[in-house]
Amino acid sequence: AACGILGGLAASLALRPAQAAALRTRAIPATGEALPVIGLGTWQVFDVGGDPARRAPLRETLAEFARAGGRVIDSSPMYGSSEAVVGELSAELNLQQKLFLATKVWTRGREEGIRQIERSFSRLRAKRVDLMQVHNLMDIATQTRTLADWKASGRVRYVGMTHYLASAYPEIERLLKTGRYDFLQINYSMAETESGERLLPLAQELGVAVIANRPFAEGALFSRVRGK
Repeated sequence: AACGILGGLAASLALRPAQAAALRTRAIPATGEALPVIGLGTWQVFDVGGDPARRAPLRETLAEFARAGGRVIDSSPMYGSSEAVVGELSAELNLQQKLFLATKVWTRGREEGIRQIERSFSRLRAKRVDLMQVHNLMDIATQTRTLADWKASGRVRYVGMTHYLASAYPEIERLLKTGRYDFLQINYSMAETESGERLLPLAQELGVAVIANRPFAEGALFSRVRGK
């Protein structure tokens, strides 16, 4: 399909190594690069700082995720210590060349944006980030220009944007049509289907890959089916 839909799904941890070969992939429309359809989000869960006891299960989670064939890990400077925890754990596990690292810029102004991007590189212990996204459209014109420069220099491979509120959808639709974005990250699940009405078809039409965030409505879908 032209529209690659990836989810930040903790459910990926249920996959066993023997299943890795069967893990479905989608192609990034801009390049044809194939990525597993299940990714790993880091909001809240990876924000554990240097606490060894809280890091231990995350290290195991990351190792199992990679063994099962997972690659996409999504983070943000907004997520506290998550970027640093991902960077340190992936370095310990020698996974950095195997992962598709995605993070975001979430600030205003060109110089502050550059400083934040550099901090993200340092925290992730990365010389190159696969996907850098403008988080929640914050100062998107300025940050998109910066990211275009970084992409041209080879330090960023793909440029994207993110949001999670339906009120932002008209602006996202306008921005998609500019042709400046390789990825859109947007909320989509059985509980939040609004982006499927216009944004997902438009992304498919324009050849923009999609990361579906909140794929289980922040866990709410599990409580609805528990015991059933």
